[in-house]
Amino acid sequence: MRRRLLTSTLVVAVIAVLLLGVPLGVVVSRLIVDEAAQELGAEAKRLVGEVEYARVQETPLDPQQLEQKYPGRYIQIWERGTPLRVTVVGTAPASGHLMTEDAQTNTGVYVRISRDRDQVERDVRARLLLIVALAVAALAVAVSLAVVQSRRLTLPLRDLAKIAERLGSGDARPSKHRYGIPELDRVAQVLDRSAARISDLLTREREFATDASHQLRTPLTGLTMRLEEIVASAGEPEVVREEGEAAIVQAERLTAVIDELLAAARRQRHAQAEPVCIDEVLIQQVREWEPVFKDAHRELRLEGARGLKALATTGGFGQVVASLLENSLRHGGGRVTVTSTSGDNYVVVEVADEGPGIADEIAPKIFERNVSGGGGTGLGLTLARALAAADGGRLELVRRRPATFAVFLRPAEDDGRGNRVVSGPA
Repeated sequence: MRRRLLTSTLVVAVIAVLLLGVPLGVVVSRLIVDEAAQELGAEAKRLVGEVEYARVQETPLDPQQLEQKYPGRYIQIWERGTPLRVTVVGTAPASGHLMTEDAQTNTGVYVRISRDRDQVERDVRARLLLIVALAVAALAVAVSLAVVQSRRLTLPLRDLAKIAERLGSGDARPSKHRYGIPELDRVAQVLDRSAARISDLLTREREFATDASHQLRTPLTGLTMRLEEIVASAGEPEVVREEGEAAIVQAERLTAVIDELLAAARRQRHAQAEPVCIDEVLIQQVREWEPVFKDAHRELRLEGARGLKALATTGGFGQVVASLLENSLRHGGGRVTVTSTSGDNYVVVEVADEGPGIADEIAPKIFERNVSGGGGTGLGLTLARALAAADGGRLELVRRRPATFAVFLRPAEDDGRGNRVVSGPA
């Protein structure tokens, strides 16, 4: 990236210098030549006036005085008369490259004044060298600024890449680095928030594993002891029956402990739910799925109330909607409509299509694992319902024909004290 920044800046600077410097050099060259010609013409007119005045006063011309008055000039003066008088002042340039201007009067005075053209061209070259030097200085300044700017941009990006790599390796410590660039600071803030969430998740997973190992050890030990008693008392039916009933009690206790641990884990996930703009998630999903529906010659439409907010996680709710849209695309038909509404206790998002619907024999167990009516894997709706439940909501089949699924979420204004959240299977 740094090399690209330097290259692009240098290319832009070179183009700017060429677009400005080349026309400037041409204009300066012409101005110098034109100025020299105008100066020479003015001297010729002034000199012819002086010669005419000297003729009127009958004063002879003094070549030495004219040479002092017009230094570096080669002057030729012709005066009409008998004989023709010719006056030459100065010496012709050795190079033979002359810039000449002349002037004359009606009384027979003709003046030609010349100067060395090489001197004018040297002046032009000096000005052009000055322009080139300024252009090189401008390029050097542009490159220096590009180097500084590229360092300012690439060093934070490298730092952010290291932070992201560290997050991927499991080190979820927030960096708290800020770089003075709004866009990069925003990325750093997002990474810090992600690090905090990952750290929280890892902590909860460790706590869950610790609690599970501790809580399951006692029921498993008791169950093992009862089974050993059953094996040892295989010849005594009454003892076997008594120990079998005790083993069932231990198994039920083990199931209760597992349910309690899962409920605790679900409550931890609920604590992560935050107010989410329903419109943003739905619009994002519709935009992502619209091209696929168009390829299938089907219509995807978003309707309902706008501006709704609900308690959820953006990723979890987005995955639920994506699963429902994929299900409608693969197993449904016709137009698919996503509708958002709000009630007293829930924000409801419905996904409905115009297909044949769901068969009666699989409708009651449509959310069970490996249950599918169209040759699918049978996992999409199961995972979608689990994600909805993890956010404190639920996913239901509200109409079989045509198929309509509804996601019920807690409204963002709900503080959780007045309504009981019914969660689906996690």
